[in-house]
Amino acid sequence: MARYTEAVCRLCRRSGEKLMLKGSRCITKCTLDKRPKAPGPQLGRRRRISDRGEQLREKQKVRYSYGVLERQFRKIFAEAERKSGITGENLLVLLERRLDNVVYRLGFADSRAQARQLVQHGHFDLNGKKTDIPSCFVKEGDVISWHGSSVKSEYFKTMSASLASKTIPGWLNLDKEKAVGKVLSLPTPDDIEAKYNIASVVEYYSR
Repeated sequence: MARYTEAVCRLCRRSGEKLMLKGSRCITKCTLDKRPKAPGPQLGRRRRISDRGEQLREKQKVRYSYGVLERQFRKIFAEAERKSGITGENLLVLLERRLDNVVYRLGFADSRAQARQLVQHGHFDLNGKKTDIPSCFVKEGDVISWHGSSVKSEYFKTMSASLASKTIPGWLNLDKEKAVGKVLSLPTPDDIEAKYNIASVVEYYSR
């Protein structure tokens, strides 16, 4: 499956803000703090970004944050349009419902990229069945647990010891002793606390 293979710090520099793509390392060792300018040749005079450019930048910011490729993002946006309600809010809810994001929100990984890799390597069970599809959507009542052989790994031991200090969103529940998560309800825009101008993303695809 195709994936982004360049330095992820370039994505933060291109967006002009921290997207927390490396988890805690973005706090302690952030390239954006040392090199705040966008990557590539630096022009003598800064050009004004057009409205279309602002929409593109906001769309890319959301896409980079969730680690979704353009083709996947378009499919999720199309699904959000088909649902009743506000398209932008539907889009964020669908992105939050991805299994790799839920694994990240439960504190099982430091970043969504790490969560995606853990899922792809078959370390998780969804409702008792092993799954390796990071893009699958969870539903209310779904249970996310570690696969039997994965609980013996050194990573699991280190991760489980850190769960006590993790803050879990209200739409999820985590048994910190067993390291088992459950989807209590579908997320709402208030639960997500997104810092994106999601209306600009909708406008970008509406042209």
